[in-house]
Amino acid sequence: MVLPDTDAVAALAAPVRARAAREIRHASGRPWLLGCWPEDSATTAVCGRTRLCVLGQHAVTEREAARAAGAESPGAAERLARTWPGSHHLLASFDGDILALGTVTGVRSLFVAQAPGADGACVAADRADVLADLVDAQLDEGRLAVHLLSPGILHPLTAQTVWCGVDVVPGDHRLTLDRDGQARTSRHWSPPPAELSLAEGARLVRDRLADAVAVRVAGAGPITADLGGVDSTAVVCTAVRQGTKIVAYTAAVHDVLGDDVTYARRTAEALDSLEHHVVPATAVPLTFDGVHELHDALDTPSLYSVNRHRRMYIIERAAERGSVLHLSGMGGDELFSGASAHVHGLLRRHPRTGWRHTRGFVTRHRWSRRTAWRQLLDGRSYGAWLDQVARDLTLPQPRMSVPLFTWGTPPRLPPWATGRAVEAVRDHIRTHAPKAEPLGNGHGVHRELATMRTLARFARHVQQMSEPLGITFASPYYDDLLVEAALAVRPQERVTPWRYKPLIEEAMRGVVPDASRRRTTKAHAAFEEETGLRRHRSSLLALWNDARLHDLGLIDAEAVRAWCRRPLAADLESALLHATVGCEVWLRSRENSTGRRGRPRTDTGGIPA
Repeated sequence: MVLPDTDAVAALAAPVRARAAREIRHASGRPWLLGCWPEDSATTAVCGRTRLCVLGQHAVTEREAARAAGAESPGAAERLARTWPGSHHLLASFDGDILALGTVTGVRSLFVAQAPGADGACVAADRADVLADLVDAQLDEGRLAVHLLSPGILHPLTAQTVWCGVDVVPGDHRLTLDRDGQARTSRHWSPPPAELSLAEGARLVRDRLADAVAVRVAGAGPITADLGGVDSTAVVCTAVRQGTKIVAYTAAVHDVLGDDVTYARRTAEALDSLEHHVVPATAVPLTFDGVHELHDALDTPSLYSVNRHRRMYIIERAAERGSVLHLSGMGGDELFSGASAHVHGLLRRHPRTGWRHTRGFVTRHRWSRRTAWRQLLDGRSYGAWLDQVARDLTLPQPRMSVPLFTWGTPPRLPPWATGRAVEAVRDHIRTHAPKAEPLGNGHGVHRELATMRTLARFARHVQQMSEPLGITFASPYYDDLLVEAALAVRPQERVTPWRYKPLIEEAMRGVVPDASRRRTTKAHAAFEEETGLRRHRSSLLALWNDARLHDLGLIDAEAVRAWCRRPLAADLESALLHATVGCEVWLRSRENSTGRRGRPRTDTGGIPA
């Protein structure tokens, strides 16, 4: 929790302090940072009346922090901090004027709200639910309805919190609080110019990934990792090449075409020091396992609810072994597969290259040429595209064969959404459409950043689920410096229809064994989804008994129950359930979380001011 340097919020400090294990104060002596965090995740510095704290996964030394604290201005301190690898919050109090930064993708998020009875003074936090409880914010049912969308990627709406008056600070913005607690946000980050060649970008990505891994494994105890696809393989091999002892796990799947285990074994054989374990497909929980009895304290609804036990199975085994850090490859798909929508801009800047890429993508995916050209000739603004999304909310989901050259895949509400939910979401979209701006210059960069922001939220959820186990979950590909490195590569070289993830393939020369580096496949878990629906149908149906979403008037419980009784295809029909399950599970978990979240920790040592 971040508190401004004013007596107006003093009443809030007492209940927060009662649950906080650590406290750092402003130069005035008033409380500034309150919360629970591992001692080794924070580096603090004092310079005159400036206080600075770097909090998260990093290797910032006290000397480096002191240099930033002693910078001539907050802007200079921020520029220094942006060169530090890892994933962290930068928090600084310049004689009571506060600067707070999260990460571009939102893995390290910031939320802000007005404190009740404090003359407009605001407080901030890294968890929306904790902040909402503190200021007694009410659930915004319209914002919650937005989380029923599938796919749930719609900037800026799906990044919002589900509470009235609790706002997210966009990852590319900084938050400042003056001495009276007045809040202001301003943009501090934009995508870099995409000017590097593939070879130049590969060298930069290799260096940035090495730094990202190094700051996490330095001084850590037992370390575990996922070893599955191309991206997690790159993380594991990078760590091993640095001399780190890793215990890697690969989860097998029932699909005979799923080849994660084959490639993982090849990788392990080439890395003598790697301890590798294959988890049989029969041991890993299926999709929808136990969805009616989940109780994780997450700060937003999560699509990961349907796969909670599946996702956490390896992490729980790692925690049983005493692991304190678990490395993952989450985020690699967005960075290295990229968006085919880049051809929308390529056709205008480099017509010959854009035409070649267009033909390649259309042929590879067997897309409709007519639909592809209609999308490529569509020059509508992002706001106009949002207006179309609002009109089409209740149409059937687009087929899998529809080209992906627009601002985004148009999300739809499920057939069990009520008229009240539809109108609420439509109103929210139309409210934001006139002033909505894309996240980058062009369809491709926007789609990539919007997807990163959405999926990075799930990395936050996995971390929130891992914390009670005493294990830190790390997803290096969401680090700002790695995101910048990948986006700096010319899109026509980074995203092509003829090569699978060419940037990470080139970056890992000499790091990942060639047999794995050149892999062009990706395992899927459609069997686990379809079989999980049949095997755990009773758990899924139990979720709609006394459904909270039904009580709120957002879904028709009988309609969703009827849907769950049907045989469903994993790619579209079953996937429609994910968002609704996530919202229902989250509402139930909120009811059951009283007394669990925020319990005082035993490591009550404070950090001196």
